Amino acid sequence: MSRLHDMGGRFGDGPVVPEAADAAVFEQDWHARALAVTLACGALGKWNIDISRHARERLSPKDYSRFSYYEKWISALADLLVETGVLTSEDLTGESGSSPHDLASKALKADQVAGVLAKGGPADRPSDVPVLFAPGTKVMTRAIAENTAVDGGHTRLPSYVAGAQGEILRLHGTHVLPDSNAHGLGEAPEPLYAVVFKASELWQHPEHPDDEVVLDLWQSYLAPAPAGREQGV
Repeated sequence: MSRLHDMGGRFGDGPVVPEAADAAVFEQDWHARALAVTLACGALGKWNIDISRHARERLSPKDYSRFSYYEKWISALADLLVETGVLTSEDLTGESGSSPHDLASKALKADQVAGVLAKGGPADRPSDVPVLFAPGTKVMTRAIAENTAVDGGHTRLPSYVAGAQGEILRLHGTHVLPDSNAHGLGEAPEPLYAVVFKASELWQHPEHPDDEVVLDLWQSYLAPAPAGREQGV
């Protein structure tokens, strides 16, 4: 299916214009607050990072198209808070009471933020899934970039690389599979690889054909490349 948010490498969106080196981290004060409240709510333990990403992807196409970056974040967060029963629609509109919430004790306090961010959220996990590819192996991505377990579900396989041939650059170990984790189906860890693709393999008329793109891709996104096929052909 076509995924509105899957914009990487798409033709027609214009050039990417990097921000100035001295640009402010946040353009507006509320952007910082949107990030802060998203991180604080994540500490409640009601969802994982993949569920959070998928919540942004699930915004209506009309809203996704017109919302700015942090508008997407805060809108998806509101959806998650209601869907998981943390808040009600009345809470969000200020129509409910002001008594302390049952989860108030889990709130992320200001003096805890630095430690939490420094610790991060490692996604590497032990797995019984055998490693199939070694560095230097030619592989092919799935012909259609979609979640094979959940219709319209979350995946980290971008559409511009679907059906392309690349080469295994390195193995990162075994990591949580977002396609499963985003839908409450378990972490399902499997091998994760850095895969390198020639620009000429990904786009019909690349400005610099010899450029390379390196993507981190899970093993279930990949298959051995057909014998005799050269990249970019």
